[in-house]
Amino acid sequence: MLFADRASASPARLSRRAVVAALGAAVTGALLGVTPATQARAAAPGLDDPAKKEIAMKLVSSAENSSLDWKAQYKYIEDIGDGRGYTAGIIGFCSGTGDMLDLVQLYTDRKSGNVLAKYLPALRKVNGTDSHAGLDPDFPKSWRTAAQDTAFQQAQNDERDRVYFDPAVAQGKADGLRALGQFTYYDAIVMHGDGDDPTSFRNIRKRALRSAKPPAQGGNETAYLNAFLDARVWAMKQEEAHSDTSRVDTEQRVFLTKGNLDLNTPLDWKVYGDSYHIG
Repeated sequence: MLFADRASASPARLSRRAVVAALGAAVTGALLGVTPATQARAAAPGLDDPAKKEIAMKLVSSAENSSLDWKAQYKYIEDIGDGRGYTAGIIGFCSGTGDMLDLVQLYTDRKSGNVLAKYLPALRKVNGTDSHAGLDPDFPKSWRTAAQDTAFQQAQNDERDRVYFDPAVAQGKADGLRALGQFTYYDAIVMHGDGDDPTSFRNIRKRALRSAKPPAQGGNETAYLNAFLDARVWAMKQEEAHSDTSRVDTEQRVFLTKGNLDLNTPLDWKVYGDSYHIG
């Protein structure tokens, strides 16, 4: 659905010029030490390709919200009992971890007097805790009201990219990973953040590096991603709220086992026992 198959041309119909050009490209690649596999990898779109990014949003939404309709999650808000206070929005901004505070501050900087602006003092006070002090009882209702505002929706998009998506993709590319690897980084940073604690994204990556090297360091991509997912599962099991590892076991690991390093459709996976498909 997202990627149309390109019909292959019959060799009999190829012009002499096309044949010569193809041979020239192959020779040039050989002289430069560039293999067809390397050329294909370079040509494959990363997770920041618009179509790939849309897939990433749906994958995360299936795990975070049991739905592929990620745009319906701007209004989502609840306390899921993980010690982070309210979790809300398209990426699970939390009142206890600072990213919700940053989001509401950005929204207020862009649109003063919005329905959430009055909660900024309370969000500053509860940051780092699971407290609802100063937020209850009307904060969830106000959040859902704000979610109807396109300015708030754009603020959510921008903070998602700044804090989670862009850093994950940049690190993935620096490690020589293709779209699937970039997604494993993104999903990890969404859940664990990138702080200094042992279960943060950066420390999950460090744990993986003890067992395998990424392609940028001369390692095998599949072996490295298996090591990263092993480290991710370890981190998830450190918290009861994240102890269900199906978003790794029956989603990311499935794609990896199939060798789908470019995260090409169709995709079939399960999260928490529910089945999903992108055609």
